[in-house]
Amino acid sequence: MITRIGKRTLRFGRGPWAASWAASVGKKEKEGPLGALFDQCHEDTTLGLESWEQAESRLQSEAAQLALRKAGMEREAIDCVFAGDLLNQCAASVFGLRELDIPFLGQYGACSTMAQTLGMAAVFVEAGAARRALAVTSSHFCSAERQFRLPLEYGGQRTPTAQWTATASGAVIVSREPPSGVERAVVVREATFGRMRDLGIKDAANMGAAMAPAAWETLLDYFTDTASAPSDFDLILTGDLGAVGSDLLRELALRDGFDIAAVHNDGGLMLYDRQRQDVHAGASGCGCSAAVLCSVVLGDLLAGRMQDVLFVGTGALMSLTTSQQGESIPGVAHLIHLRSVPVHSHTDTGAAGR
Repeated sequence: MITRIGKRTLRFGRGPWAASWAASVGKKEKEGPLGALFDQCHEDTTLGLESWEQAESRLQSEAAQLALRKAGMEREAIDCVFAGDLLNQCAASVFGLRELDIPFLGQYGACSTMAQTLGMAAVFVEAGAARRALAVTSSHFCSAERQFRLPLEYGGQRTPTAQWTATASGAVIVSREPPSGVERAVVVREATFGRMRDLGIKDAANMGAAMAPAAWETLLDYFTDTASAPSDFDLILTGDLGAVGSDLLRELALRDGFDIAAVHNDGGLMLYDRQRQDVHAGASGCGCSAAVLCSVVLGDLLAGRMQDVLFVGTGALMSLTTSQQGESIPGVAHLIHLRSVPVHSHTDTGAAGR
């Protein structure tokens, strides 16, 4: 049963459960601090295919298939898939998942897409519209550069505020029942879908600044709706604000009387080693927060090293056309509360309130 808490937060009663997850990444991501935690790593930006776009589709396909394999499921066990990416008409998702032959609901939330697809999958499962749903997203440095910026051959200088689009994909299977044979699992406890916020930022090389206000507004909505505070959580994970956006987010929180510094981290700061890898303000792209979520974060929750995590996917809602026409960049952020729980106590007594 879904209950609306406060003005904008949805609370799920039965679960839903994160039954399985997987991440497939590129070479630069493998060489970062989380490299050993990904399910699949590649050494070639094209993955042996003819184009970067085909390579990104392969990343999505791999993440989805790996999640199914880890759950011991066939594709027929999934009732629907929510997927999206940065390419026009969600092309990476379309061509990466068409072989699954599963009802497909394309999503676009820019870099917030992993949180958006996970939230939509949870709503469908909790409402009984699906027994199991798959949430997937991806990005690729080269395909994103080709679509949104300049040809790689141009070799232009990147500004200090610029972020490096991750070559990565993440997938989560959301299920009505917990995984079998486990004592502890991860539930999707709540979701807060965010509103668009536009402060007039027009610099496509400074998307962290464009997204930070939306991230804080969604967090503030959640704290208000649930009467909770940052200290109630082991981690507030945003993605992908990078260095600039993360600093702005903490400033905005302090302005409203909330100190999130002790528990906040950003996928854009976790994926790469900024001292050793030339990524300027950090990572970006749908695949960044997806890969971080589907490796270290869900892994730590499953192991009980963390109990409560707020995953806040942040997106810069722009296109190449709107940027060329001088439009500003609206931001959006969607929040998912993930909780690590003992399976039997949760199923026996239901989800306890905060």
